[in-house]
Amino acid sequence: MLCYTHAQGREISEAVDAVGRRRDEGYLAVRAQVGIPGLPDVYGTGSGSITNTASDNALPTEEVWSTAKYLPRIPELFEAIRAAHGPDLHLLHDSHHRLTPIEAARLGRDLEPFRLFWLEDAVPAENQEGFRLMRQHTTTPLAVGEVFNTIWDAKLLIAEQLIDYIRTTCVHAGGPTALRRIMDFASIHHVRTACHGAADMSPICLGANLHLDLWAPNFGIQEYSGYSEEMLSVFPHAWRFADGYLHPGDVPGHGVEFDEAEAAKHPYQRAYLPVNRLEDGTLWHW
Repeated sequence: MLCYTHAQGREISEAVDAVGRRRDEGYLAVRAQVGIPGLPDVYGTGSGSITNTASDNALPTEEVWSTAKYLPRIPELFEAIRAAHGPDLHLLHDSHHRLTPIEAARLGRDLEPFRLFWLEDAVPAENQEGFRLMRQHTTTPLAVGEVFNTIWDAKLLIAEQLIDYIRTTCVHAGGPTALRRIMDFASIHHVRTACHGAADMSPICLGANLHLDLWAPNFGIQEYSGYSEEMLSVFPHAWRFADGYLHPGDVPGHGVEFDEAEAAKHPYQRAYLPVNRLEDGTLWHW
């Protein structure tokens, strides 16, 4: 199954180089993110840690956000990536639900010359009517669904073909049986699968997703952000990556084991994703 990974940088040149390294590793599809001028590090743009371990406090890290500074930056990023790496590499981008529908529509239109594989999580997913407005203004493919929990969360978006990729994953959607219902429903509405696969989804989740991916007639792509060596030692697995693709392996079941003795070497540490505030202090979508 075709998979994509992540590349990012604080500056555009750094992000372009990171995309090149991922291509050299064999990836055919890369999600690219970049820092925003005038703002501190934002989640997913190259800071040392994506989470706050909360060792000294019980609160998530607060970041600063500006949509006005973000919107012109992203087309510049993908113009530079295309100039450096050509037209064949599949490119993706994640807006982390931070935009209004008209802002997302403007971004989608500005990105059309660079032919993105998709624009992900452009608006908050709770108000799904916003996807209609985006559809009216851009042909950039749209992806959403990593925060969805049931087929009902995705029903309107799929039935009205307001998205191109549904990103629900096994551990959020109720397991393989429930996720298969979503995939089946999507297949008759020209919506492809794209299971969420960030590092906080365990290798067991990835193993289950990959078996569904291999079955799905409407498979699109699988997110694969990779795992630390410690994580892989705790979860011996049959799935494998080569030349831009993942395969679930040939052993029975989902093909992933859990080494309890190895896990005991890594005590739990509380961690949070960040929260965002606008430059005036207003709390905003992360």
